[in-house]
Amino acid sequence: MSGWSLAWRLARRELDWRFRGLRLLVVCLLLGVAALAAIGGLADAVARELAARGAVILGGDVELSVSQREASAAERAALARLGTVSTTVRMQANAIAGDASAPIQLKAVDAAYPLYGRVSLADGRHVATPPPGQAWIAPALAERLRLRAGAMLTIGTARFRVGGVIADEPDRLGEGFTLGPVVLIARVDLGRTGLVQPGSLYETRYRLRLPAGDDPARIATQFTSRFATAGWESKTRERAAPGASRFVDRMGEFLTLVGLAALAIAGIGVGNGVDSFLTARRGAIATLKVLGATRADVARVYAIEVGAAALAGIVAGLAIGSAAVPLLGRLLAGALPVLPTLSPEPWPLLRAALYGALIALAFAAPPLAAAGATPAAGLLRGALAPMRASSWRGRIVALAAGGAALALAIGTAAQPGIAAGFLAAVAAALLLLFGLGRLVRFGAIRLPRPRRPLLRLAIAALHRPGARTEALVVALGLGLTLFVLLAAIRTSIDANIATNVPQRAPALFALDVPRPREAEFRRIVTAAVPAAQIRTVPILRGTITGYRNIRVADLKTLPEGAWALRGERGLTYAETIPEGSTLAAGRWWPRDYAGPPLVSIDERLAQALDLHVGDPLTVSLLGVERTARIASLRRIQWDTLGFNFVLVFSPDALADAPHNLAATIDLPRGSEGRVTRALLAPFPSVSVIEVRGVLGQVRDLVGQVAAAIAAAAGVAVAAGIAVLIGAIAAAREARTYDAVILRTLGATRAQLLAAQALEYALLGALVTLVALALGLGGAWYVVVRIFTFAWSPDPVAVAVTLLAGLGVTLGVGLAGAWPILSVRPARALRSV
Repeated sequence: MSGWSLAWRLARRELDWRFRGLRLLVVCLLLGVAALAAIGGLADAVARELAARGAVILGGDVELSVSQREASAAERAALARLGTVSTTVRMQANAIAGDASAPIQLKAVDAAYPLYGRVSLADGRHVATPPPGQAWIAPALAERLRLRAGAMLTIGTARFRVGGVIADEPDRLGEGFTLGPVVLIARVDLGRTGLVQPGSLYETRYRLRLPAGDDPARIATQFTSRFATAGWESKTRERAAPGASRFVDRMGEFLTLVGLAALAIAGIGVGNGVDSFLTARRGAIATLKVLGATRADVARVYAIEVGAAALAGIVAGLAIGSAAVPLLGRLLAGALPVLPTLSPEPWPLLRAALYGALIALAFAAPPLAAAGATPAAGLLRGALAPMRASSWRGRIVALAAGGAALALAIGTAAQPGIAAGFLAAVAAALLLLFGLGRLVRFGAIRLPRPRRPLLRLAIAALHRPGARTEALVVALGLGLTLFVLLAAIRTSIDANIATNVPQRAPALFALDVPRPREAEFRRIVTAAVPAAQIRTVPILRGTITGYRNIRVADLKTLPEGAWALRGERGLTYAETIPEGSTLAAGRWWPRDYAGPPLVSIDERLAQALDLHVGDPLTVSLLGVERTARIASLRRIQWDTLGFNFVLVFSPDALADAPHNLAATIDLPRGSEGRVTRALLAPFPSVSVIEVRGVLGQVRDLVGQVAAAIAAAAGVAVAAGIAVLIGAIAAAREARTYDAVILRTLGATRAQLLAAQALEYALLGALVTLVALALGLGGAWYVVVRIFTFAWSPDPVAVAVTLLAGLGVTLGVGLAGAWPILSVRPARALRSV
């Protein structure tokens, strides 16, 4: 027998199926693979559910929408030729029941609604369009206004009987975010409400059920191209909820990168575990060599054993990751657009297994090659004699496997540049910590010997033969970095949500305030609450259809950061620079300006579109295109929750279009109800929205997303602790040798433990500042670049977390040292 058959026979005899000596490798791979399998499985399951329910979520095969108007005769005729049409009108309104009121999303539907799916009521009925004079209401509205079936409520100038409470609205997700519970009424009843007036903010959506075989994307493109200047927006069943799809894609990709970083960190533990395992097998490896085994034979035997342990870790990680998907789905139910079904996702499992195998190969190849290259005489000298450096073959295998893992990560990422940057940052952090460990070793050699014995032992342990100083620094640094990262992210997000935004946000928004009645509106509000501060702005809805000589409809993909090109935007005009904005370039137009139309745009949008002062920009407003020259670029404070518009026009550019006003109202806490009640009767068409309720929804959503990031990073923390355990295990024989010799010379267990504690404390003190810088840098990127929040970590919480993390890592180190101190010198000296 020779080659792999002989290697398998020898490996099978030695392999312990409880994986003694290789358990660290199994645990490290299990953690990383489980994280990747769970994250990838959840993201793919949600994406698959969105795609499978696309027509139901959208309410049709194609949706074509336009703001502040309905389709013209020519447009309606073109729609009718495409397939079955269902028309829905959406707008913000208020529902009144007795003395109570609540903001709602009013949805008026025609007789063809819904084209797909069914509306289900809480009493078990499946219904469609409400009968005239009735309304189906969302459970949140029923609870807030204490409404039951048969109760009466007022919307605008019309009264409706509650026909039932909605249990399932099939196209709810496709409707997007709403500022209040949904109320469904028949479209024929919309005129009775008096809400649709010239300048009112409403949206008309036309859903199409196409004949079998028609391509929704082609139909949507043809229609929007035919009426290119009319401001139409389109969605298809393949991308029924684009905002939700983008959220799932981005968060899935980010969390996958975090999981991959955890697996890379675990790879260091794999390398330490394999090194420790081979060190414990020095005698067996030397015996094989004495009996004639070549370096290739040795590498094959232990590659099989390590491969078996790696396979066990990968399979266990896949099983745990698959089982975690439904649990994560329930924990993040409020943050996910849909709840995924419990069917396995093959690609995330295959990808996680590939990552695990490549990382295991990359980190296990060098120690395996080193064990094969070390002569038998070198192995028999004992644990303190180092093995030879890895041969060129081992390094090539490691580089090839590591490169393949990077290529897989970057090649499968939706944004390869971000993925490459993230992984480069992880690699740079690891290299920095390794370099620091090498510096600590060289520095310890050159330090003068202290007089105190324990301190002298601690410093000597940093550079003695067999010391794993570099591995310990990497392990301690990773653990402390991740503790700082989590604390800074969490405290920054909490500070932004709980402090900054609520203090600067208005109490109420009011929409569709008639311009001729602005003075009356202000008088009623101040009569109800004299301390109220009111700010009004003109508001319209329009779509950016072109800039410079580029048509938005002709773009294959939108430039990165050009979110304002997706759908309609709020438009306004002003004589002076809006509050919360500062000029970054250009000049503001003078008061009473009456020249050619001008516009001021957001500085970041200008950068994304490469726009400059003087360039033309075209918007579609009420089906008519208007072009203005860019007069200035503005830097906008988006976190005020006031009126922040991407586009602000000169008054002569928009003032002739029908429009109303929007208002923000700052009030003392608790007085919102008085203002809302005072406005209901004189202004039935005005929609009043309580900002604190909206902030509550945002706070819950962002909190759940932050919890998901913390959970993913928690896996990395566990991997970092596993690396620390691996570094301790890899140095076990050298430390055992030292402990036995010192105890033979009279040292006590307490003295040895104190010397090791002092060693870890010195390392911790040296690593703390680097870990603090790395952790704060990573947290800043997540908070500022991913969440676009202000950077406001709590220094006390970060410091306490850092100290606690230092205590945890030092405790793990000392716990790993205790078995070494328990070795009896007489028994150990027989094998030294």
